[in-house]
Amino acid sequence: MPTVAELSAPYGNFMLGPRRGPAVCPVCFDLVGDDGRCYSCAHGGPPLDAVAPISYSVAGEQLHHALVSYKRMWGEPARHFELGLAAVLWRHLAAHEACLARAAGVGANAFAVVTTVPSSWRERARTHPLQQLVGELVGPARGRFTPVLERTEVPADAHRFSEAKYAARADLTGRSILLIDDTWTTGANARSAAAALKAAGAGAVAALVIGRHVNRGWHHNDRQLRTLSQPFDWERCAVCGEEKTPG
Repeated sequence: MPTVAELSAPYGNFMLGPRRGPAVCPVCFDLVGDDGRCYSCAHGGPPLDAVAPISYSVAGEQLHHALVSYKRMWGEPARHFELGLAAVLWRHLAAHEACLARAAGVGANAFAVVTTVPSSWRERARTHPLQQLVGELVGPARGRFTPVLERTEVPADAHRFSEAKYAARADLTGRSILLIDDTWTTGANARSAAAALKAAGAGAVAALVIGRHVNRGWHHNDRQLRTLSQPFDWERCAVCGEEKTPG
């Protein structure tokens, strides 16, 4: 049976670790082209306590393909991508959950509860493969995983924040929540999910996403992406990246 390091290693050849800096949104790490928050973070609903993408997911490239394929394919091809993405999450959480907990103001190295962002489409929300991936395949999350969120019957745009889009199934008073999603585009679903968690009494809510979606051909994105180191550095994350920068 392959190890987590062996399953995640191929992803290190094409993942691109987000870093704070000029022309990078300080909230979601979008490549904004100038200083300040991106449009979605400035106008897209209340912020989470912390957001950390593991990698940029560049449209049409390998990570984007994996993130689409694990939930659209069937059988062995889907399983191949599930295992690889689960290994990426496992490896990242083992090394960097404490970084995200500190950024969110959690007084511990780990979050009390791990959950996922349901699909914004009601017919897919209860069968989304991300629940199985996080709840069954990712060792550091498995024991704390609870699918506490459900999609409500309230009509809501998939790309817009809505505090009524999701509802929590449990009282979460004072509990810190690690909210995992596969892709962040506008962040509308993650923010909507966080609003539901806060309404149920949750304490700090932080979002960890596998891929922060970007388009290489948009403005100066290609130039900015080319400045990121390859192969992927598993020892640095979006949150602790500056702390571990030499010099």
